[in-house]
Amino acid sequence: MLTLIQNGDIYAPHFLGKKDILIVDQKIGFIQDQIEMPDEFVEIRVIDATGKMVVPGFIDAHVHLIGGGGEGSYKTRTPELQLTDATLAGVTTLVGVLGTDGTTRTMSNLIAKARGLEEEGLTCFVQTGSYQVPVKTLTGKIEDDIILIDKIIGVGEIAIADHRSSQPTVEEMAKIASAARIGGILSGKSGIVNIHVGDSRECLKVIEEVVETTSIPIRQFYPTHMNRNRHLFEAGIEFAKKGGYVDFTTSTIPQFLEDSELKCSIALKKMLEAGVNSSQITFTSDGQASLPEFDENGEFIGLQVGKVATLFEEVRDAILSEGLAPETALRVITENPAAILKLAQKGTIAEGKDADVVILHRETLEIETVIAMGQVMVENGAAVVKGTFE
Repeated sequence: MLTLIQNGDIYAPHFLGKKDILIVDQKIGFIQDQIEMPDEFVEIRVIDATGKMVVPGFIDAHVHLIGGGGEGSYKTRTPELQLTDATLAGVTTLVGVLGTDGTTRTMSNLIAKARGLEEEGLTCFVQTGSYQVPVKTLTGKIEDDIILIDKIIGVGEIAIADHRSSQPTVEEMAKIASAARIGGILSGKSGIVNIHVGDSRECLKVIEEVVETTSIPIRQFYPTHMNRNRHLFEAGIEFAKKGGYVDFTTSTIPQFLEDSELKCSIALKKMLEAGVNSSQITFTSDGQASLPEFDENGEFIGLQVGKVATLFEEVRDAILSEGLAPETALRVITENPAAILKLAQKGTIAEGKDADVVILHRETLEIETVIAMGQVMVENGAAVVKGTFE
């Protein structure tokens, strides 16, 4: 099947102007000012994108594919992600993680879920490990997981500055980063260390000490939840100015925002105003994670579930409410995570890249069409492909 997208305003995510895109099987074959329809040819699907924005498929680099949580006991283990949770949100590439629970949530289960979602039409990768140190891997060694298992691209999410973490030392964190770096170098993968940062005022202290006392580069680390409170956000600005990456979590609840969490669209604008390079910033949803609430004594008092749909909602708010240019806002869920995670076929619209494309209403930025690996998953805002059990 060939798919021709005509007359769209292409944001790749940099603005290319009005172009036609011809998708050939799973790849972007041609991008030209105008591609003529042949009189006689094989079957071809034509999508009229006149007056619409055509952007890269979104990358959500931190999702609990098999569910997370359980911090309120077994009954609070959150459910698995379904295919349309992602596609209706414009997400065409996912990176799965384990969280607090590295016992009943396992690496083998996570990889099986990623492969299942790929069979249904998405692109999926995973990180090895969970909050805990020592890291619970699939093969027994971090570097072996990254080198030998195609789906595993790094380590995480390792928890620091959190009462639920294993309180890793500087030496332990350095060894994790070193193993991940070796695995990445030898396999051509990112070997990134995805860091869950909690509420503690220690913030990024552990990984900053690793960078200061070893030869491990600052960009080996990929800290997330950096908008969870004001003091962590400020620490994130300083970390980024030293060259590090920062990731904001889009899933939230009103109580968190009242307790000083920064809304992602606002956090992005503030960090850019502080002089941080836009290429160092990403958004992730923390989809299917539990969003637990604890009282002042650290006792669990309730939870909600993170939603992948929040990923683009915050990008849209950054454009429509905060006045950021589409090229800038879109980068945090397309080009930037693709570069950080070394997903060379993802994150941009270019000839030869994977055919992951989202078409947006020009004025409202509502998602109208989603194409993943050349297959139309969402059309006119409705799912045309559903998961096996949906």
